[in-house]
Amino acid sequence: MTDPNAIQASELDQLPDRDPEETAEWQASLDAVAKAAGPHRAAYLMRRTLERAEGNGIALPKLLETDYVNTIPTAAEPSAPGDEEMERKITAWNRWNAAAMVTRGSKYGVGGHIATFASAAWLYETGFNHFFKGKEADGSGDQLYIQGHASPGIYARAFLDGRLDEQQLDNFRRESGGNGLPSYPHPRRLPWLWEFPTVSMGLGPLSAIYQARFNRYLTARGIKDVSQSHVWAFLGDGEMDEPESTAALALASREGLDNLTFVINCNLQRLDGPVRANFKIVQELEAQFRGAGWNVVKSLWGNAWDELFQLDTTGALVRRLREVPDAQVQTYQTRDAAYIRQDFFGKEPALVEMAKLLSDDKILECFHLSRGGHEARKVYAAYKAAVEFKGAPTVILAQTVKGHTLGEGFASKNANHQMKKLSVDEFKTMRDLLELPIKDSDFVDGVVPYGHPGADSPEVRYLQERRAALGGPAPARRVHPVAPLPAPAEKAFASFDKGSGTQNVATTMAFVRLIKDLVRDKETGKRWVPIVPDEARTFGMESLFPSLGIYSPKGQTYEPVDRDQLMYYKEAQNGQILNEGITEAGSMADFIAASTAYATHGEAMIPFYIFYSMFGWQRTADQMWQLGDQLGRGFLVGATAGRTTLTGEGLQHADGHSPVIAATNPAALTYDPAFAYEVATIVRDGIRRMYGEAAPGEDPNVFYYLTVYNEPLPQPAKPSGLGIDEGIVKGLYRFNTAESAGLSPAANAPRIQLLGSGTAIHWVLKAQRMLAEEWGVASDVWSATSWTELRRDALEADAGLLRGEERVPYVRQALHGAEGPVLAVSDYMRQVPDQIAQWVEQDWSSLGADGFGLSDTREGARRHFGVDAESVVVAALAQLARRGEVKATAVKEAREKYGL
Repeated sequence: MTDPNAIQASELDQLPDRDPEETAEWQASLDAVAKAAGPHRAAYLMRRTLERAEGNGIALPKLLETDYVNTIPTAAEPSAPGDEEMERKITAWNRWNAAAMVTRGSKYGVGGHIATFASAAWLYETGFNHFFKGKEADGSGDQLYIQGHASPGIYARAFLDGRLDEQQLDNFRRESGGNGLPSYPHPRRLPWLWEFPTVSMGLGPLSAIYQARFNRYLTARGIKDVSQSHVWAFLGDGEMDEPESTAALALASREGLDNLTFVINCNLQRLDGPVRANFKIVQELEAQFRGAGWNVVKSLWGNAWDELFQLDTTGALVRRLREVPDAQVQTYQTRDAAYIRQDFFGKEPALVEMAKLLSDDKILECFHLSRGGHEARKVYAAYKAAVEFKGAPTVILAQTVKGHTLGEGFASKNANHQMKKLSVDEFKTMRDLLELPIKDSDFVDGVVPYGHPGADSPEVRYLQERRAALGGPAPARRVHPVAPLPAPAEKAFASFDKGSGTQNVATTMAFVRLIKDLVRDKETGKRWVPIVPDEARTFGMESLFPSLGIYSPKGQTYEPVDRDQLMYYKEAQNGQILNEGITEAGSMADFIAASTAYATHGEAMIPFYIFYSMFGWQRTADQMWQLGDQLGRGFLVGATAGRTTLTGEGLQHADGHSPVIAATNPAALTYDPAFAYEVATIVRDGIRRMYGEAAPGEDPNVFYYLTVYNEPLPQPAKPSGLGIDEGIVKGLYRFNTAESAGLSPAANAPRIQLLGSGTAIHWVLKAQRMLAEEWGVASDVWSATSWTELRRDALEADAGLLRGEERVPYVRQALHGAEGPVLAVSDYMRQVPDQIAQWVEQDWSSLGADGFGLSDTREGARRHFGVDAESVVVAALAQLARRGEVKATAVKEAREKYGL
């Protein structure tokens, strides 16, 4: 058996040695240098020789590339187990039904993609028949990141397996009736089948890397042994242009993630044309992955090419394959043998002579059909090499033809991504090519039929037997019946109810203190997954380093510079913290893997990812959608939040809009707590809802987004009274009244309701006192912990009215009977509080930090945006003046008094 770790050397077998004696002399010289002067000297001489060759124009592959040939030559291919003819029949049925499903759906105008699966069919079928472990296998089975546009082929296989029926196939991309199929892998839409949403290109590869890494994390920490699980990511060569696709390649090799395989379908086409028209995408990707430290296996040419390589005694064929650009390879796919003889073989005398030995049929077989990604034995060899390789992840670069078997109208055509159907005649040609027993009479009224050999046919029995041997159906998502996590000790939350007294505490620090207590909980502490993108010290989390440790597969191989300090930098193989460096995208990928471990591995983990709020939703909102689509659970924490609390950093750090973006995500519960006890109450409720006993009608598949601030301020005690916790969770409660604040307003004093969220409530409280003491105005202060949840509740109430249900929105209930107008204040743009304006029965006005940020003091920035206490006072007086409750001159007087 060939050693997979040394298999790259066998690629030289593709070019026969014309002078073995001379080759042996060169090798002996190299051996002698290595023995006499050491391997470093030998390596130096080799590198200098390669540089001289390149400088002299001698055609050699670059140091990070190999020739444009298969990594595993035919002679070194292992024998594939199983029945290849039976697998060919299964693949044929799946090809047919995938094309039929999309074509039948085209009459509804819903679209679909045919050509991608047609090119990748053997890449999937070989895996399903021999490699992809199901949920009943050791560990948790394998994790499959399916290329989004290949979904029709996966549905076709599930149909053959009996997991889908014809009606469901006919409802492809038509889900509103309740029995349809989503267009792409969408766990929220089809949660028993799809595990990972992948069609937002680039997120699949990034997530796959961090999933493989999180598998190692779970095993290292003793949560669950998933060392037998393998992560497979199926990608398109065009998809690799996305920056996320290659963002974490170095992480995968650095941590030796040999539990990860990328399979890149190199059909040389993206959505509108060639991936690298004037270049070679396979060679580019090989250099990129080799440079990042990956093992690379190329499966480019099918068996028909063996004869050509045997005839290549001069290396002319290998040189020509290396120089032909991808777009020309696509052209060969559509041209006749005469064109190929002239354009490909006619460039060099040795090739001209070679072509004379080849029939036209042989040339067309090679250039039209024979690709490594279309032959089961070659795909099997590549996969086996990948799973046996140790010490690094593997990427398989499999060359295919986009639209393979769909006929001349599809194969390699630039427009095939947009081609949604085949004609009846094209289907009949495809049927004959695939040798399927479908009769002409089965095409009723021009409608292409689905094909199925029968539930008890040899094909279906074989398919099911192979899946049973590998641990059950795949892909499959399963939420294991696990008991709800026990609630953490109440003491951790109750300690915030008494406030901070005279000590100033930022809500960021309050959250970190809460986490410190929660990770000590005997029942649930080990399930917390702290994630931070290299800003732990900014958020006051360095005290967690020595107690929890930072996860590293190598542990700590050095003595940290701060080892003599109490809060030293500690890495450990079983570390609990994921400190990702400066990568919000990587941190989000961590979060997604941890937040869905309850389904992927049957282990509930509680991730919290803390980040600069400006660099969360603005940078990685696409991943937040991925998180919601994957039904992830956990806490996103936007620290140093707001537009005016981190103003020394300037415009690019001033977050005035993250709650606006978060509000667009149905799975995100967005909170802007003002006080430490609010943070504790929200986290406690989140743990209950996501990991404990959710109330009837509550969806546990949500995630919480909390904004916390870096401004140290006094933390008040939690007000007494009924409904405070409910108000905090629902989004609004009355913090105080003018009377309870000790302001003693006159009996007939005009009154206004002041609503504040987050750090803005401190300006509101100051304004409350100024209004009373300087202007004789009474005001009540409300803490709006979630404008978004208030809006969603109101929208649900409105929808209920259309169904004949009578329900008053919570925000209207809470403010019912509150005297005077309402003024809402936020450290975000006014659009945030204005979300609820239409459901407030009182006169409404708002203040917010609209526009770009700037560098200044907090006080200067708040004055600039018109949200400081003085601005709140003037806005309140203006609102009351419009109602005739204070003199109009008071507004001008206040502006002049405060210098506004």
